[in-house]
Amino acid sequence: MSVSQPISILFADVSGSTRLFEQRGDVEARRIISGVLDALLVIVASHGGRLVKTIGDEIMCTFPAALQAALAACDMQRRVSADPVFVADSLGIRVGFHHGEALLENGDVYGDAVNVAARMAGLAKREQIVTTASSFAGLSHAANLRSRPLGRARVAGKLLPLEIIDLIWQEDTSNLTLIQRAVRLEDAAPAGCALVLRHRGRVLELGEDSAPLSMGRDASCGVSIEAEWVSRNHASLECRRGLWVFTDRSTNGSFVRFGEEPELRVHRNELPLRQSGCISLGQSTSVGGADLLRFEVR
Repeated sequence: MSVSQPISILFADVSGSTRLFEQRGDVEARRIISGVLDALLVIVASHGGRLVKTIGDEIMCTFPAALQAALAACDMQRRVSADPVFVADSLGIRVGFHHGEALLENGDVYGDAVNVAARMAGLAKREQIVTTASSFAGLSHAANLRSRPLGRARVAGKLLPLEIIDLIWQEDTSNLTLIQRAVRLEDAAPAGCALVLRHRGRVLELGEDSAPLSMGRDASCGVSIEAEWVSRNHASLECRRGLWVFTDRSTNGSFVRFGEEPELRVHRNELPLRQSGCISLGQSTSVGGADLLRFEVR
C-alpha cells in the first residue's frame, strides 16, 4: 500500500573507507565500517527514526520530523568524531537530509524529497551536515541548533536552485569559517553541459538537470548489466557543478579509460569524467566486450 506524507529523509555516508580497505583488507575494513553503521543506527532508533536501506557504506533512514533528523545528524557526527577506534582509522561521516512530501511503499521511500535529500548528502563534506533552508526553517524554535548559509545548489528536477545550509554540530566553533559560500549559482553546471552514453546500441543523452543515472545488476538501474562480477547497485553517474562524476559503490570496483590513456580503477570512490572514453563495471575495460559503456562529454 502506498501512502504519501511529509517526512524527513536522511543519508549518512562513511568517509575514509576507500583508504581503509586498501590498508586493512576487505574483511577487516568491512567489519570496521559495519561498526560505524551499527553505531549510527543506534542513534537513528534513539531519535524515533527508521532504517530504510543500507547502500554500501551509506545508510538511508527516515524521521517523522525535521527536528528529529537534525538532532540525530548532530549526534551521529559527535559519536563518530569521539570514538577513538574510528578516529584512529581516519573515518568520518557526511550527512544530508531534507524534509518534504514523500511516497512510502513496502518499507521504501520514493519521490522528490528523496532526491533532494540524496543531493544534500552528495554536497556534504566530511564532518558536515547539509540540509535545505526550508527544512531548517521549521526548526527555528530549537534554540540550540545553529547553522551557516552555503548558498544555492541545483537539484535535478527542480527549476530553481535551492538555498542550503550547514548545520553546526560542533560545540567548539573556533575553527569554523563564519560564513562559507560553498555552493554558489556561478558554480552550477554551465548551460549546454551534456554527456552521451552508449551501451549495447542504446544511446542515453544526459543533461545538467538529469537525475543521477544508476548502473548495476539490478533490473531497476538506469543501465542494467546482468553479470556475476557486477554488483546490484554498482555505480552512478551525475552532473555536479559542471562536472560529470562517476561514483563506484561496488564490491569489485570499476575501470575507466580516457581515450588511449591507461585505464584507472575506481573502487568505492569518485572520478570526474572528461572528454571521451569507456567504463567497465567489475572488470577491466580490456575484457569488457559488449558491456563497455562508452561516454562523451560535450
